[in-house]
Amino acid sequence: MQFHDIPNQLALKEVLRQSVQRGHVAHAQLFRGSEGSAALALALAYAQYLNCEDRAADAVDSCGHCPACLKMGKLAHPDLNFILPTTTTKSVPKDATSAKFAAEWRTFLGENPFQGFNDWMQHIGAENKQGSISKEEAGSLLKLVSLKAFEAKFKIVIIWLPELMHPAAANAVLKLLEEPPPATIFLLVSHEPERLLPTILSRVQPVVVRPFSEDDIAAYVAAHYHVPEVKARQVAQLAEGNLGAAIASREKSADHDYADFFIKWMRKCYGLKMTDVMALADEFQKMGRENQKEQLSFSLGLLRRVLLFGLDPQLVPHLASGEQQFVQGFSKFVTPRNADQLTEELNTAHYHIERNANPRMVFVDASLRMGQQLRRA
Repeated sequence: MQFHDIPNQLALKEVLRQSVQRGHVAHAQLFRGSEGSAALALALAYAQYLNCEDRAADAVDSCGHCPACLKMGKLAHPDLNFILPTTTTKSVPKDATSAKFAAEWRTFLGENPFQGFNDWMQHIGAENKQGSISKEEAGSLLKLVSLKAFEAKFKIVIIWLPELMHPAAANAVLKLLEEPPPATIFLLVSHEPERLLPTILSRVQPVVVRPFSEDDIAAYVAAHYHVPEVKARQVAQLAEGNLGAAIASREKSADHDYADFFIKWMRKCYGLKMTDVMALADEFQKMGRENQKEQLSFSLGLLRRVLLFGLDPQLVPHLASGEQQFVQGFSKFVTPRNADQLTEELNTAHYHIERNANPRMVFVDASLRMGQQLRRA
């Protein structure tokens, strides 16, 4: 993984590079970012940059071709170590430690490094079990760091989701942070750092990773997965900063234009013509439950844009070309007077769809209620 493989995050990449170039590399750093953010990818790119053997003093990225980079890129460098949540599975029926899932972890990150905890659990076949960084990991970790680096300048230990550590593992990590081994760098990657021990938080240098913007996600999905621009923008809006979720949902939503459906839906709601509403309800029912939920989630996001545009167009600087005219016109009918009720209707519809209610009935009921609210504006 190299810095240029990660969309945007330019300022943070520069901070990380400068820490290496100036020789101010903290022995323990906490990459804190929401699920689907660049936190893990940045930790991987930073680790490769640290141990690159052919990097110029002012290089903006690791070289990508030296022996260290090649091994790092394959996650097979002997001085790159991972501690991550696991659980017993059919292939690992007992003593589920990180080392036993090394092959699965390489495959998982190879698919894309923006995935989340549930994706990992499904990948290893955890079924309904809850994963954690087990107490057995404590002994493995202490043994691991007792050895000097084999080849590289630094031995690097990446702890993914340290908030899931068993107390014994957490205490082992705390001890290592208090008395760090020489030439060893700990990179903790957390989605919920508030769940970590305060004593751990006090001993790590924070690296705050912001969520991806819609533009970042749309551009990445379009470039890497050849998704058309309109669909990429649609997927990006649904993802709400989670690039992993956007990548996972790019195929599910390929046959549905959520923006076009929402525009048609709002026009039918305002007209309150039952024949038109019923026809659209049939179309909604044929989508399938997952697409129905995503349609409602997308509708909530676009409704919010409409409201913001009505308050101040500068609050919504980026709109897809197909949405611009609609948002501008529809903003007259979505105001602070009815926005809360419209939002509640969409949330209620999503709630009922999620609990297997009849989609056609849910849609018709929501349409009638929203039509009444739109006429209030």
